[in-house]
Amino acid sequence: MARPLMPKATAVWLVENTALTFRQIAEFCGLHELEVQAIADDEVAVGMQGLDPVQARELTQEELARCEGDATASLKAAKPSLPLPKAKTKGARYTPVAKRQDRPDAIAWLVKNYPEMSDGQISKLIGTTKPTIMSVRDRSHWNTSNIKPQNPVGLGLCTADDLEKIIAVARARAGTVHGPAAQGMEPAAPPAPAEPAPAPAPEPSAESVWPTTESAQD
Repeated sequence: MARPLMPKATAVWLVENTALTFRQIAEFCGLHELEVQAIADDEVAVGMQGLDPVQARELTQEELARCEGDATASLKAAKPSLPLPKAKTKGARYTPVAKRQDRPDAIAWLVKNYPEMSDGQISKLIGTTKPTIMSVRDRSHWNTSNIKPQNPVGLGLCTADDLEKIIAVARARAGTVHGPAAQGMEPAAPPAPAEPAPAPAPEPSAESVWPTTESAQD
């Protein structure tokens, strides 16, 4: 059920101007029954200006009279007379006119640094079209000679968080882990095998240290 825009102010008005029960007011305003009783006892919302829900078109006078005559009834909010805004459909991100000329540079940067990113992901990220992406990929774009790869975050075409999310999804789908940080870096050489330790020298025998009697006589 829709709640009043200002529940406490509405409860203050209903307590002061109607014969509704605390339960009825609490249910309509989304408050606890004890809180409504505290409002009636001037313990809560002291000095608050009440808001007439009938005048605010949140409640009809007929509904108010019906519930005043039946303590077991519950108030039903009035249906809004103004049309609700339509939900925005999903689609490519809107790009301001001043930024649209930068999109080919951003596309070139993404294609160069993240080849695993699909055309649909690039289109959603920076608000461009797939034909434009294809023309940048195959260098058939009308302004190819002037395209300079630039980070779309620096160009203001997307946020760093959005870029990181798209990259993570693209890598997960493609099973790759490379990116700009890894490009231009040579793979680390494997560690050289450790040289074998020299064999221990043989211990001198007793004869080499102390000559025998025969050798001493010679």
